[in-house]
Amino acid sequence: MNIFTMGGLGLENEQHAGQGETPPAVCSRKACRAGAAWQLLWNNPRIHTPERRKVWLSCEEHRDWLEDYLRTRGLWKETIPFEHVSTGNEPGLAGSAPQSADLDTTTDTGEAR
Repeated sequence: MNIFTMGGLGLENEQHAGQGETPPAVCSRKACRAGAAWQLLWNNPRIHTPERRKVWLSCEEHRDWLEDYLRTRGLWKETIPFEHVSTGNEPGLAGSAPQSADLDTTTDTGEAR
């Protein structure tokens, strides 16, 4: 739980409540709700160990903007394509293996997204 979910799931995720579904992965750019196409891997060397990777998701339109933001601050490490990670609850995707299980998708406070 974080400050954005303390009041509930939020209107955009309300349809997924109690259904065992994962809300769709969307771009990390402020106010963008487009589907994710890229993972931008980064870390802050002042607070993270060198091997730790934080992940921002990006749509096609905002990939360059987010990557430039991270590069300018010396935080960017790598950009890789985003592949949907199945929870096994989606119809037709049961048994799909996670593609990015070793990536850290926690917030800066250590809470899971």
